[in-house]
Amino acid sequence: MTSILALDQGTTSTRSILFDASGRALGRAQIELPQHFPQSGWVEHEPEDIWRDSVASLKGALDQAGRDAQEVAAIGITNQRETTVFWDRETGEPLHRAIVWQDRRGAAICDRLKAEGLEDLVRERSGLLADPYFSGSKIVWLLENVHGARQRAEAGKLAFGTIDSFMLWRLTGGKVHATDATNAARTMIFDIHRQDWDDDLLKALKIPRQILPEVLDNDAEFGIAESGLLGRAIPVTGMAGDQQAATIGQACLKPGMMKSTYGTGCFALMNTGREAVASQHRLLTTIAYRLNGVATYALEGSIFVAGAAVQWLRDELKLFDSAAETEALARAADPGQRVILVPAFVGLGAPYWDAHARGAIFGLTRASGPAELTRAALEAVCFQTRDLLEAMEADGSEAPVALRVDGGMVVNDWLLQFLADILGVRVERPVVTETTALGAAFLAGIKVGVCDDAEAIAALWRSEARFEPQMEAALRDELYQGWTEAVARVRSED
Repeated sequence: MTSILALDQGTTSTRSILFDASGRALGRAQIELPQHFPQSGWVEHEPEDIWRDSVASLKGALDQAGRDAQEVAAIGITNQRETTVFWDRETGEPLHRAIVWQDRRGAAICDRLKAEGLEDLVRERSGLLADPYFSGSKIVWLLENVHGARQRAEAGKLAFGTIDSFMLWRLTGGKVHATDATNAARTMIFDIHRQDWDDDLLKALKIPRQILPEVLDNDAEFGIAESGLLGRAIPVTGMAGDQQAATIGQACLKPGMMKSTYGTGCFALMNTGREAVASQHRLLTTIAYRLNGVATYALEGSIFVAGAAVQWLRDELKLFDSAAETEALARAADPGQRVILVPAFVGLGAPYWDAHARGAIFGLTRASGPAELTRAALEAVCFQTRDLLEAMEADGSEAPVALRVDGGMVVNDWLLQFLADILGVRVERPVVTETTALGAAFLAGIKVGVCDDAEAIAALWRSEARFEPQMEAALRDELYQGWTEAVARVRSED
């Protein structure tokens, strides 16, 4: 058994990939996941949809590879982080739709924390900010707004989990309620220094400890997937939040190395080694990975809308039929027009953390059309990435020698060239762009001996394309200045 199944449960789709020991994809399957928007700023998923699609994609990856479960040594799980699920411990039935990481309904709860002077405690213990992005406010909302939830939680009848934990519970037939350190670190109630749930934060938020999962290393023996699912009982031995899994898959295993993933949102992580660097410019201090009980930390900048802006142009404005068309549209845009899209559909993430900001388009003329709007959406992704690098450098980090990129958007060469231009940094696209799934596979493979240690992972990484900065510095700064002025105009705090 020399292959690993990776389950990558994302915001807009669920995919599974079968990898061999060298990280080569043997088979894959992907199923689009519907999103639900019951109110402005609210985003939900059906947990049963996620579960059904997860099993179907695992089977589909095996079928596409022409393999069976007898050849699979282990399963690795990676997932959309912060998305929050409650379920009944006896029946496994979800209490409510999953509240997605993008959801902003917890803003009032976070405002309450700030008013009580608790934001410094949140930052000191969890490395995060008091923001509805994280699971903590979503947990509180469920406890306060779903009939009977608090009573059932305090009686030990409910379980909380991020998507990884829910998947593990289902895969193991309800035998295991656990998560990994990287997902726990995104809840706002986990002490990233002591590596345990924090009693002071739990008390402040009135969250009962008995609903929480056990926290394990990223390469742990999480449990056994039941034989009835895939035809054979398979151990689950790797688990990480999607951005941390991508950090592993991109082999950013040394301090100073940086990756940025461009999917529904955009998430840039810089490895800071054994030091949990406290940002003074509103970046997050988080766990990059934890192996053998030892945590490696990272600085992270989180952007809520990246590919989601392209999805909006496609699905709501009907400007094109496929995201694959965006590169040609961006190239065809009139260079004389300076349309700027600030995609604050669910507020602004790092370094602004403005939950009440909303999106806007600036610079429209009668000649503005699909090409100019598409270019503006792609440029917004790059401008937001520069926001993150500016904050990291202000915190004392040196600019990375290169930015390793991955995610569904990075097939777009125009986007990556503009990214290199606006950052003034070389951008590298790997041979395997499914680095999130690859990282989960590597973690699972290390535990069962299919893969060697982290150094071996680094040796497998290969660049498929490099994009060097070509834009003059003066133009780069002029374009970025236009972006910062546009952002200032949508800020609720200004």
